[in-house]
Amino acid sequence: MKSLFGIKLGRKRTPISYEDSKRLARDENSAVRADLATRDDLRPEVLYFLAEDPTPEVRRRIAGNEDTPIQADRLLAKDADESVRQDLAAKLSRLVPRLSAQDQEQTEAYVVETLEILARDQAVRVRQILTEALHDLAGAPPAVIHALARDAEEVVACPVLRFSPLLSDQDLIEIIGEGCASGKLTAISRRRDLAAPVCDVVVATDDRPAITALLNNKSAQIREETLDTLVERSRAIEAWHQPLVERPKLSLKMIDKLAGFVADTLLKKLQTRADLDKAMAERLTHEVRRRLSSGGDEAGFGSAETNEVSPAEQAQRLHQSGDLGDEALQDALARGDRSLVREGLVLLSGLDAGTVERILEAGSAKGMTALAWKAGLSMRSAMQMQLRLCGIPPGQVLNARNGTEYPLDPDEMDWQLSFFGSLSA
Repeated sequence: MKSLFGIKLGRKRTPISYEDSKRLARDENSAVRADLATRDDLRPEVLYFLAEDPTPEVRRRIAGNEDTPIQADRLLAKDADESVRQDLAAKLSRLVPRLSAQDQEQTEAYVVETLEILARDQAVRVRQILTEALHDLAGAPPAVIHALARDAEEVVACPVLRFSPLLSDQDLIEIIGEGCASGKLTAISRRRDLAAPVCDVVVATDDRPAITALLNNKSAQIREETLDTLVERSRAIEAWHQPLVERPKLSLKMIDKLAGFVADTLLKKLQTRADLDKAMAERLTHEVRRRLSSGGDEAGFGSAETNEVSPAEQAQRLHQSGDLGDEALQDALARGDRSLVREGLVLLSGLDAGTVERILEAGSAKGMTALAWKAGLSMRSAMQMQLRLCGIPPGQVLNARNGTEYPLDPDEMDWQLSFFGSLSA
């Protein structure tokens, strides 16, 4: 038997003889065996022997020992104790990038087999450890990445779907075709330089949160025909207005359509685009004057205070006066003031704006529920925000337990917040 990596990282200790190591491996005191399991100077057969120790703590330390033989690692991948499998997943994930070409050739079959076992582990945390380490790694085993990308849990699948360079356009199209929950579609929609064929498939799902994320992804290669269709559909979908207005490439036809129904602040943004010709610039100026002369419309310019006070300032004032809570945010939802709700959630939850924005863009029922909980809001508000802020279809909304209680336990909601907080923009 041989070590998977042969990398010695243990602390310096007094050398131990082979006979002494065999004796200590059978010591009645589990603490002695656990300490032995961390050593970096044991023969492979002693480490393998300890991998079958009756005490989970001993096996856990063997799982984390970088000198443990690959055969023992494969055995530990099926250990009954979850903490053992977690430590093994962490070790393998940490060391895979350090494999040399020679190591890859000699041990690849063992590594891949062990990682594939862990990628199918019944414990979400074990699979998540793999995802956290391998989601953007070009040298990760492709079979493992494909298994994680198809995982039923969003916290496992989404980082891989968003970042892995090992997923081809065809892979992504197949994954979507196999049936993809909204959160996973959203993760795909946020991939850098997403190709036009994948964009078309995302749009064809008619998943609003995913399409919103796609429109916000300025590097996504959305075909002009597809974009024109979305502009037309966006008349009834306010969440698409701003990302459409801010798309780097819009035809004059699209700009003209948008000018007819977007809010006044967005109309002003259209006026500042560098790709306007003289006729379109005059058309937008005329539209601004028309709205001003009519006193504003439903999209409109509104009161002086609305124009002068930003959503962040409004939320801050409500927060300072003690009025920022369920009632204020539900009222803002009712009138379509998504920006105020977003800023309010940032203040109440204490999370950074990027994390809050990623939760809203993901269209995740669990993520939105966890965010409302963190903000100290009622489950009623959480349900309304799933529907009206994230665009989650009624059939997929996470409902209250016993009418008013949060349906997830605090640990699970902390997991959700930790996951979205760990993603980079």
